[in-house]
Amino acid sequence: MRDHGGNIDWARARYGGTDWVDLSTGINRCPWPVPDLPRAAWTDLPTASAKAALMAAARAAFGTDAPGLALAGAQAAIQMLPRLGPVGRARVLAPTYNEHAANLRAAGWQVQEVGELADLAGADLAVVVNPNNPDGRRHAPDALRALAGQVGRLVVDESFADADPDLSLIAAAGAVPGLVVLRSFGKFWGLAGLRLGFAFAEADTVARLEEMAGPWPVCGAALEIGRLALADDAWRRATIARLAQEAVQIDALAAAAGWALVGGTALFRTYDTPDAAAAQDRLARHRIWSRIFPYSPRWIRLGLPGSTAEWDLLARALATP
Repeated sequence: MRDHGGNIDWARARYGGTDWVDLSTGINRCPWPVPDLPRAAWTDLPTASAKAALMAAARAAFGTDAPGLALAGAQAAIQMLPRLGPVGRARVLAPTYNEHAANLRAAGWQVQEVGELADLAGADLAVVVNPNNPDGRRHAPDALRALAGQVGRLVVDESFADADPDLSLIAAAGAVPGLVVLRSFGKFWGLAGLRLGFAFAEADTVARLEEMAGPWPVCGAALEIGRLALADDAWRRATIARLAQEAVQIDALAAAAGWALVGGTALFRTYDTPDAAAAQDRLARHRIWSRIFPYSPRWIRLGLPGSTAEWDLLARALATP
């Protein structure tokens, strides 16, 4: 089932009101502060030099010299990767972000969802989200590097790895055969509306993706904002520190409400509750939207609030029977 967080329109239609706090995604609610942009970022077609400048900033920020390209979100790469070559047997480490399996099936792949990393071996294409959404499972880079030699193509989705850079395999993306590493921009930098993400891989794979993406896969404003934000190391370090503290804070609120931590990342936390649908309804009556999952009647996921007022609202909602 291709359900997602961020479906705030549905929440408004069901519960009413417009002043919602959307914690149903893992998007940073304290975004990087966007400055005024040059007029050309809005009026001119994106240039090759602007794309190159963004990629230079991305490589520096992510710590890699691998070939790569910018796309309209990591989602764009997820939709193109199944069409890079002939269809075959794909395995996805699950449960996870459901667009991976859905797009592979739509392209004609035989898809098996497995529960252990070792079960991916032998696939023509294997997918690992690291750290995983929604349970926060983590896999050491060495384990993934070893897995790459046991599958035809290994896709490692690092959309939530920005706050945990030691987990990343991105430095090996251009050197390990068959490895493709995806990175998101909108989540950690809190600017999901830009639709910006990246794919890093061997040069021939990047060239094929670039051909599929067309001449202007990213708008001029996203190129400029991404370049500036990725170069802002002080903001990145401060945000990593803040998120680490706030993850502890939200876990304490959830524990006081009787919820048990399943796992998560610095941008979202997933909890085990007696009844996830009832927990979502409880929060919704306070105009807080959350994420529940069709495969678990007990799991609920929350992003982190973005202001003192939002934290206070969440604390009240969790303390209210």
